[in-house]
Amino acid sequence: MGYTKLSFQLPFSIFTIYLLWATIPEISAVGYPINVWPKPTTFLWTRPQAILLSPNFTFSHPNHPYLTAAVNRYLRQVLTEHHEPLVKPRLNLTSALPLSSLIITITDVTSPLTHGVNESYTLTIPSSGSSNATLSARTVWGALRGLETFSQLVYSRPSIVASGLYISDVPLFMHRGVVLDTSRNYYPVEDLLRLIKAMSMNKLNVFHWHITDSHSFPVVLPSEPELAGKGAYGEEMKYTAEDVKRVVEFGMEYGVRIVPEIDMPAHTGSWAEAYPEIVTCANMFWWPAEVEWADRFASEPGTGQLNPLNPKTYEVVKNVINDVATMFPDSFYHAGADEILPNCWKVDPLIQTFLSKNGTLSQILEMFVNSTLPHITSLNRTVVYWEDVLLDSSIKVSPSVLPPENVVLHTWNNGPNNIKKVVESGYRVIVSSSDFYYLDCGHGGFLGNDSQYDQPPGTDPGNGGSWCEPFKTWQTIYNYDITYGLNETESKLVLGGEVALWSEQADSTVMDPRIWPRASAMAEALWSGNRDETGKKRYAEATDRLNVWRYRMVTRGIGAEPIQPLWCVKNPGMCNTVHPFVS
Repeated sequence: MGYTKLSFQLPFSIFTIYLLWATIPEISAVGYPINVWPKPTTFLWTRPQAILLSPNFTFSHPNHPYLTAAVNRYLRQVLTEHHEPLVKPRLNLTSALPLSSLIITITDVTSPLTHGVNESYTLTIPSSGSSNATLSARTVWGALRGLETFSQLVYSRPSIVASGLYISDVPLFMHRGVVLDTSRNYYPVEDLLRLIKAMSMNKLNVFHWHITDSHSFPVVLPSEPELAGKGAYGEEMKYTAEDVKRVVEFGMEYGVRIVPEIDMPAHTGSWAEAYPEIVTCANMFWWPAEVEWADRFASEPGTGQLNPLNPKTYEVVKNVINDVATMFPDSFYHAGADEILPNCWKVDPLIQTFLSKNGTLSQILEMFVNSTLPHITSLNRTVVYWEDVLLDSSIKVSPSVLPPENVVLHTWNNGPNNIKKVVESGYRVIVSSSDFYYLDCGHGGFLGNDSQYDQPPGTDPGNGGSWCEPFKTWQTIYNYDITYGLNETESKLVLGGEVALWSEQADSTVMDPRIWPRASAMAEALWSGNRDETGKKRYAEATDRLNVWRYRMVTRGIGAEPIQPLWCVKNPGMCNTVHPFVS
């Protein structure tokens, strides 16, 4: 295997080295003066100190296109970022020679970026520059996680790195992601790339791209160009094949898988712009004043569901599946199947006739799944469905239709209760419980002409118009145990989790602060857990670390919102509910 050595020169004087060494105070804090987010599973640093990086610092690494791209990024970053922490680390700067090299070794450079890939690594940084730092990983993707850790241990001008330490790191959960809805409001490609970049900083590895919905169909598909041609918000609000390729490739460079979701058969009103004949109840008012909630046509404005009894539906759907599977090479294909409303189907004459002959709506859904699921799996894909396909109270399929070896279920309702139901049925599960992981909650409603906001002073505001209120704080997200109430066997079926930003009231102007640093909270909980070595929840000490990490994300161009006043950052522990020195 060939190795490449990359270097990047930055000059600094002997006087500068002496000045830094003389002015950094000795360490007196019990905790580590520099931290990594998410916290590594093993972090040994018995005598915390720091060492200068040589102006000729290099990375030595195996040849691999995505590793080389990452090495180029990180080499530039560690020597030019010059991060100045808000709280200066109390570290001795050793008088030893500067660190000159990080040697990267990888056991298997051929492992693809796919679900379950090994992301473990070990990182050793010596106390003296006479030795090399080493980063060992089973795969390229583990090496990327280790490079991110190394970059967070570097700070100051000229660049200084924490030294005399050993880190061994491996994630608790294989699937750690973010759902972003780009149908209700459009996000330019540059926003998606920035999201992927921030995910990689936080060791998140799945961008679940909810591309289409009833509101718009922004992705241009070669076999069905009219879906975007007529279903996108505008010519400048489309994702071309080149855009998708750019996002997928960018994800590879950052170790983030791109999982597409084309929601169906519900949430497909936008398809009716091109194919009105295959969509039922399209463009109807979502909840007529005279009907009960159970008889609504959609759960929010934007109606339309594919008609499984129309043969034309499958002609279009299979073209869509083929194109999406070609454009997105990941082994997971999210096929939606949530929130199918009875009344939307019942307005269609074909379905009315079927029901009059003692047919059921669940049978209609089974027809759709029986036609589409085998087609997706024939393309070597694992199919992800929202939990509704199995757990909905009125329209659902029999478990016999959903082979567990080919299907993963994605939970969003009823927290641990639905997770338990899914794993008890033998399915692998991805967790996005709305009570904990929905980032859009708590911002009120988006409906106009809503009389609930016109109440006398003193009236109980109820949920404030947000169905999933309250706002999910980072603490709520951090403390959520996604295997709560499960036994050991059931817990093994939990692949991981995804925080979700649905975009009724979000677009690129608010994307960063809505997602970060709350997604960082989930990132640590799913990487190394939310408990310390004694089993106690560690949210108290995580507060100061997340404050510091949020600030560094901001300096790296991510618009993460603050979690506390700056005073709290500069006075660690003083903004807790209990004084840090009171037991």
